[in-house]
Amino acid sequence: MPYSIPTAPAASWTPSLLRAELQDRLDTLARTHRVPGAQLVLDTGTDLIAVHTGLADAATGTPFTADTAVPLGSLTKPYTAALVMLLADDGDLDLDESAAGQLPELRDTPGVTIRQLLSHTGGLPTGPDSDTAAGTTAARCLAAVCTARDLLFAPGTDFSYSNAGYVAAGRLAETVTGMPWHEAVSALLLEPLGTVPAFIGDSAPRRAVAAGHAVNTATGRPRPARQTLAPLEAPAGALLASALDLAALGNALIGRSDVLPPAVTKEMRRPETAARPGALADGWGPGLALYRQDDRVWCGHDGNAQGTSCHLRADPESGMVVAFTGNAASATALWRDLTGELAGLTGVRVPAAAQDTDRGRPVALPECLGSYRNGTTTYRVAPGPDGTPALSVDGDLALPLVCYADLTCDLVDPATGRLEPGGRFHRDPATGRIDRVQISGRTARRTDDG
Repeated sequence: MPYSIPTAPAASWTPSLLRAELQDRLDTLARTHRVPGAQLVLDTGTDLIAVHTGLADAATGTPFTADTAVPLGSLTKPYTAALVMLLADDGDLDLDESAAGQLPELRDTPGVTIRQLLSHTGGLPTGPDSDTAAGTTAARCLAAVCTARDLLFAPGTDFSYSNAGYVAAGRLAETVTGMPWHEAVSALLLEPLGTVPAFIGDSAPRRAVAAGHAVNTATGRPRPARQTLAPLEAPAGALLASALDLAALGNALIGRSDVLPPAVTKEMRRPETAARPGALADGWGPGLALYRQDDRVWCGHDGNAQGTSCHLRADPESGMVVAFTGNAASATALWRDLTGELAGLTGVRVPAAAQDTDRGRPVALPECLGSYRNGTTTYRVAPGPDGTPALSVDGDLALPLVCYADLTCDLVDPATGRLEPGGRFHRDPATGRIDRVQISGRTARRTDDG
């Protein structure tokens, strides 16, 4: 049902009552999902409600506060995109120029534009793993992975989520400003937003920071997880921030701040026609995921570092902003439950993920069997024990696939049997043969039928 958001929460709630209710729900859900600590911010444009719970570090017992900064993972990318968009708005860059014109290391992929880097439509592979990236420079890494041989599709024709694209975007910012990415994003965006900068790898952070956590399978207790992001990957995932900081960015993205000019935010929220992100979102602009809910299109992004799960949603039409951080991988499930609680408490349905559509009954899809490659990552679809397709990535545990007539697919969680959005297969329009698969937004080209 379409909704309209009043200038305050639902009439039956005062801000203080809603804060108390949200605090109770956050406390309860954090315990349920074994999340050591979490933050939630709800900003209606009139009232800002911020709650937090638990511990920033389960090993030390350090409590979470409203200002504790959490490793954002890929939620760093909207900040990097906004930085590049500010430079374009100043005339220092043209979004539709070849990125190779600024970065010689991209000379083997001259068709990829700056806009395509930001919207994941350039056809670039995901990039090397962090351990490999730790031993090289950004320029050498990009030259190695951004090659014509490894392009997943013609630039501007499809979507594949790419950390390499954001390493390149960070390099662009450095080239134009003459500053390291950390300094440029701090000076031009974080500090104007009121965010105290904090990054993975800081030896002496300027603010309190949270650890990510994994669950010890033997004891069931959370234990701190080490962040392994390589320094060159910083523009794709190195930022730490609180839910309040994320809400400040959300407000800027929908025009409730003068930090980002209206032309910049409008362009970031504009969907790219080629961007079909599958399970990640319903659309994508230069730097922002787009989520359909009822008759609205929200903008935002999700992010996961080692043992964290962070989320931002903003509705430009109503002015509603919702931000969440949690310091365990299981906080993703907590976030999904929280959006349901928000709907019950406020009448506002916040999109937790891509819109779920009815795809009908599962179908057999034997022609999907084979190997697919994204850079150095291999996706293998082979018959499982029961003969139905199962997917493994680089030889890891194979997960059963449930396929549908529209070529979309779900993954089966082996622990719960629950269906999780997986992605989709593609047919070559010329031959009709399945030639690519997209899993969790990452596209891989078919290499053989074996």
